[in-house]
Amino acid sequence: MEVLTIMSISQLLNIKYPIFQGAMAQIAHYQLAAAVSEAGGLGIIASGGMTGEELRHEIRELKKLTDKPFGVNIMLMMKNIEEIVTVIIEEKVPVVTTGAGTPKFIMPYLKEAGIKVIPVVASVKHAQKMQELGADAVVAEGCEAGGHIGESTTMSMIPQIVDSVDIPVIAAGGMGDGRGVVAAFALGAQGVQLGTIFLASEECPISDAYKQAVLDANDTATAVTGRIAGAPVRCIRNEMTEKYIELERNGADREELEEITLGSLSKAVYEGDAVNGSMMSGQIAGLIKEIKPCAAIIEDLFTEAKTVLSQTTIDM
Repeated sequence: MEVLTIMSISQLLNIKYPIFQGAMAQIAHYQLAAAVSEAGGLGIIASGGMTGEELRHEIRELKKLTDKPFGVNIMLMMKNIEEIVTVIIEEKVPVVTTGAGTPKFIMPYLKEAGIKVIPVVASVKHAQKMQELGADAVVAEGCEAGGHIGESTTMSMIPQIVDSVDIPVIAAGGMGDGRGVVAAFALGAQGVQLGTIFLASEECPISDAYKQAVLDANDTATAVTGRIAGAPVRCIRNEMTEKYIELERNGADREELEEITLGSLSKAVYEGDAVNGSMMSGQIAGLIKEIKPCAAIIEDLFTEAKTVLSQTTIDM
């Protein structure tokens, strides 16, 4: 009987640690991505909202800081996809992750250029479709994650996706320490993608107020806006999220709701507005209590994971 062997994600991407840095909009710039890649993970630049030349600048600045593998995330609903893909190919980006749609129309160009393509998915059906398209792996993201989320939890979704595809699965959502890493691998994942923990890194280019909100968070500190409208987003609770949820429950129209959130992410990231800003964060924020360099975050995660694994027993 033939045994199917899946190449590990670390081997596939030539990275030391099986960890991706989440492509957080307006946050995952070259400073953060370069630090994660240099530390042995896969740093990822979030191209959402960028022009082609802005992305080119980000890529070239990253390359000044590290010669390690890195990735660029493409939001597939962007209007300038063709421009973004052209820059990615010209700048010889080794890995692309995708979100907010299907990469079917850009997949041939990326694969022809030798780029590894790893879509972010939130269901078994979506994961299977990505495998059929030729994806090299998938990131399966549970609703515990920060930012735009799906409905399924990481715990329930990962093993089902692992059983349904023959490509590596990277677990995302709800992991913030070594225990979470071990749990992800126990569920069948070959790696983890983390975002919230990197918000509290020295290299993360967000406001001090945003970072402090992450450090101050507890297990119930986040809220989800947009559930009724079908566009759920997880953020740290503040006056903006409470007002949004109240209006949403009272049947406010889309225009009124958009007025509240217009520019809210920028307010949090750049202006340090912890009252009206959208401080996207996962539920795992309650575990994060200090700001550290990316290298220390990654090393501590996997050192703890090895300890947890060595001390784990199941009485039978």
